[in-house]
Amino acid sequence: MSADMLRGDAVRTQARSGLLTGPTCGLAPGYLQANLVIVPRDLAFEFLLFCQRNPKPCPILDVLDPGTWQPRVVAKDADIRTDLPRYRVYERGVLVEEPSDIVRRWRDDLVTFLLGCSFSFEAAMQRAALPVRHIEEGRNVPMYRTNIGCTPAHPFAGPLVVTMRPLTPSQAIEAAVITSRFPQAHGSPVHFGDPQAIGIADLTRPDFGEAVTVRAGEVPVFWACGVTPQAVVMEAKPEIAITHSPGCMFVTDRLAGQ
Repeated sequence: MSADMLRGDAVRTQARSGLLTGPTCGLAPGYLQANLVIVPRDLAFEFLLFCQRNPKPCPILDVLDPGTWQPRVVAKDADIRTDLPRYRVYERGVLVEEPSDIVRRWRDDLVTFLLGCSFSFEAAMQRAALPVRHIEEGRNVPMYRTNIGCTPAHPFAGPLVVTMRPLTPSQAIEAAVITSRFPQAHGSPVHFGDPQAIGIADLTRPDFGEAVTVRAGEVPVFWACGVTPQAVVMEAKPEIAITHSPGCMFVTDRLAGQ
C-alpha cells in the first residue's frame, strides 16, 4: 500500500479523481469505513427504523439531512456523490447502473445513511497476527445471503447478508473477542462453522464479492454485513435507491474504535 492511501481523506481523493475504482479493503487501515444507503425522504424514517431494529448489520455512523451531500460527523470535507469508488443505482428494486459518481442522479429529497463496515476491524485482526484471507489474496471479501431474516420495518424486510473470513477454531475465538470491541463495524461474528446452517449452500459462490481459499483446519467465520440493506432495498422496490457497490466503501476520517 502506498503511503498516500493510509488516510481516509486520501482514499476519498483517489475515488473522486477516478484513480480508485475497486474495493477499499486494506486501505486506510484503522479508519472507519462505511456502507452507503440513499433513499427518498418519504422512506427515510422507515429505513432509520429498520436500522434501529437491526443494529448488527446496520450500525448507524451518520444520517444526512435531505438533499445534503456533505457529511457533518464522520468526514466534513467529503462529497457523498463522488467520494466512493463505485455506486449502485436501483430503480423499483432493479439494479440499473454502477456509476463512478452520482452527481447527475442527485435530488434535493435524497437522504443519506452511512453504516459501519467490517473492513474497519481488519487492521486490528492483522495486528493480532490473524489472517484476513481476502486481503492476502487481493480479492474483495466474500458476501452471502443467509436464511436469517432481519426484523422488518415496512416496507423494508429481507435476509441478513454476511461476510466470511476463514480462521482456525482458536483464531475464531480470538477474532470474536477482538471484533466485539468494534460495535460500529458489526462487532463480533454471528456464526461460525457449517455454512448450510445459515442457508449458504456453496462457499465458492458468494452472492457478492469473491470467493477465497479455506485451508485445511480452518472454519468459515461469518460477520453481519452492511450489504444487507441492498438485499432489503431489492425487496422493498422504492422508486430509487443508491448504495455503494459491494466492497467499494466510503472511508471516513474517524478512527475505528473511537
